[in-house]
Amino acid sequence: MSILSAPARLVTSSPILAGAAYAGLVIVLLVTVVTSIADLIERRGEVTASASMLEQLDGHGAAATAPGEAMPPGSAYLEGATVTVAGATLLQRVASAVTKYGGNVLSTQLDVQSPSSKPGFLSMIASCEVEQVQLQQLLYDIEAGMPFLFIDQLVVQSATSASGAQPGKLRVLLGVSGQWRGAK
Repeated sequence: MSILSAPARLVTSSPILAGAAYAGLVIVLLVTVVTSIADLIERRGEVTASASMLEQLDGHGAAATAPGEAMPPGSAYLEGATVTVAGATLLQRVASAVTKYGGNVLSTQLDVQSPSSKPGFLSMIASCEVEQVQLQQLLYDIEAGMPFLFIDQLVVQSATSASGAQPGKLRVLLGVSGQWRGAK
């Protein structure tokens, strides 16, 4: 007689012990199923949280745009019946972005027909002062909004108090361009 046959014979000969072993196995199986389902629910929550974070990082969240809308509202081109009006729109868009982030526009220069610019593009150069912490937000606002604008040149200097600039501000030279389709 082997050592393993004694417990098997004991379980088969005692119905109470057999029922207890069966109940124990059912309980172990139920605990395994419940923990597996709880783990699946937890993983689904993590996936949902990751998906919403990815959506926010991509800028397609509900706060950034309207539902079902992938781009910000507005035209991708500079609006204006004439090149002068379109240039004024470009100047106004950049100046409003600078003031929105607490900066000061020192000077602007519109370059409508430069030999180095592409056909249909208007360029401008703006000299401004802006806080260092606001500079990245300013650049993002200019390039991410409508109309599509491109930063062609960026020169940043720390402003000195001798030049009359406020302490903590940077002196920024921005070269910005945008496309104008012409008169409609």
